[in-house]
Amino acid sequence: MNDIEQLKADYAELIIKEGLNIQKGQRLVINCPVECADFARLCTDAAYSAGCREVLVRWSDDYLTRARFLHAENDVFDHVDPWDTAFLDGVSEEGAAWLAVHAENPANLNGVDPDRINRYQIARGKATEKFRQREMTNYFPWCVCSVPTGAWAAAVFPDMEKEDAILKLWEEILKACLVDGGNAVENWHKHSDELHRHVEMLNEYNFRYLHYKNAAGTDLMVELPEGHFWAGGNENTQGGVQFSANIPTEEVFTLPKRDSVNGKIVASKPLVHNGNIISNFYFIVKDGRIIEAHAEEGDEILKAAISVDEGASYFGEVALVPYDSPISESGILFLNTLFDENASCHFAFGEAYPCLKGTDGKSEEELKAMGVNFSMTHVDFMIGTRDLSITGIRHDGTEVPVFVNGNFAF
Repeated sequence: MNDIEQLKADYAELIIKEGLNIQKGQRLVINCPVECADFARLCTDAAYSAGCREVLVRWSDDYLTRARFLHAENDVFDHVDPWDTAFLDGVSEEGAAWLAVHAENPANLNGVDPDRINRYQIARGKATEKFRQREMTNYFPWCVCSVPTGAWAAAVFPDMEKEDAILKLWEEILKACLVDGGNAVENWHKHSDELHRHVEMLNEYNFRYLHYKNAAGTDLMVELPEGHFWAGGNENTQGGVQFSANIPTEEVFTLPKRDSVNGKIVASKPLVHNGNIISNFYFIVKDGRIIEAHAEEGDEILKAAISVDEGASYFGEVALVPYDSPISESGILFLNTLFDENASCHFAFGEAYPCLKGTDGKSEEELKAMGVNFSMTHVDFMIGTRDLSITGIRHDGTEVPVFVNGNFAF
């Protein structure tokens, strides 16, 4: 086995041991592009070595996905087969681990009728409600990772030959996931500890507001709900099993108060969403709701994304990432949110992670009253810049610099 093949195996082991922390007798579901079958096999081997009961793989393919959206009968996009919903509900209820290998051509659905995309997102969102709620509340361990495909590598490194671009993307992924230097699991533990230190400091400050400002035009006041807490690094399932939902990760995050975000927020990187690239966009927000949205590229896709349901036009996550984070310092635009969001401070419109104390037993309406947003979507977009300043305002009015010149002031 050559060096790169050994590192791929180490990466798979990191995902199974730290990303999912597979327990003996637990089942694992892997969502994976067919082009990445070799990596799915590595993860399968690592999972069975960890005592996994059974590995189930659900394959995807960019070509087939695009062909379906272009040529399938129109009413297909208003419907999700009951057997698909039953599978997702069943495996999530039993607590099976879930691995998503997110690797797609960022412009795979360019030119597809946006109405078809939007209708299918709505239909799928309704059909997967139970699964999504269990995922967002860590009922089961889940992890999102990425490996190269030819189309994705070509989009990131358009001046390289295909094989060289794939190898280069592999090298950058392994570096971002702390695998390239050896001792991947130990490196990940140290990294999670560092993220936890930022979490502890932010929780100690217990800010009421965060004020964002930069020269790009962002000027946003974000209220945080009473009882919020910050999270980052590894997390715990409801049953107490530690896992890491994203590999890589550089963020610490919480939720904003649903109806208390006001101002203008300007994206700093393109967003890949529903097989399209959305670039040079901004939002105007009033009382938590996005009342204006404009993009130079992908404007129709962006407006559809914030309209899939009422909650899609409100925010569900606020995340802090230093501008000088390792992924940002690579200088690479990955055109993959898993990586680009970990190179930049970001927000998400849509569903909120319930980073809030005292939520047990509360109804959806009660949680909304506490400041939690609900939606069938959750879309991260990047806003961090070199000159971004974030000022924290405590409950007594004291102002504390949180970010200065794009990095933590702590």
